[in-house]
Amino acid sequence: MVRRPVAWVVALVLFAEAFGVAALNWFLGMVVHRQRMSLAGLDPNVMSTSSKAGGLVLGLYFALCGLVALLVALRGHRPAGAGRVLLISAAVVHGLLGAVAWGLVGRRAFLFMVVVLGLIVLLLMTHDHEEGPAGEARDGGSTDAGGPEAEATPGSEATPGSGRAAGPPVLTKPTDHVHEAPPTPLTPPPAEPRTP
Repeated sequence: MVRRPVAWVVALVLFAEAFGVAALNWFLGMVVHRQRMSLAGLDPNVMSTSSKAGGLVLGLYFALCGLVALLVALRGHRPAGAGRVLLISAAVVHGLLGAVAWGLVGRRAFLFMVVVLGLIVLLLMTHDHEEGPAGEARDGGSTDAGGPEAEATPGSEATPGSGRAAGPPVLTKPTDHVHEAPPTPLTPPPAEPRTP
């Protein structure tokens, strides 16, 4: 069973990313506000507020994706619906961040993003054995001699494992009708002639 361990790892990583992204953007917003920095004539207050708001939005997004992975780890079911869409979007975001991190940060950040991307894809693609055709065949059952379709025949005896109950043979009426001659009317025998 691969899904649950992968889901636990993905949930922990996404929660850590949510906290890290929110804290980093909040820290950058505080630095911009205290030092009155400006970029291309932008208001420092606007830059600080935008950085904090962006950090909170990204943090909530990664936390929500981590919550989906946590539910998958607890329940053991494949993500579906909005949860599956969130995990797919998280995989796409990590792919884009990995491409950007290769040029801006370095190989280590790129490798980290690729590993998280692979874990999310593995979580989306893995399935358990219970969900396959074997599980359906096991639940459906089979009809054998012990099922309700089995009927006792005359002279049959109970055998171990057959599922039949021992009892007297069943007597059935013959289906073939025997044609008999119709009864003749009762007539007195002819009188014998008397001799003088």
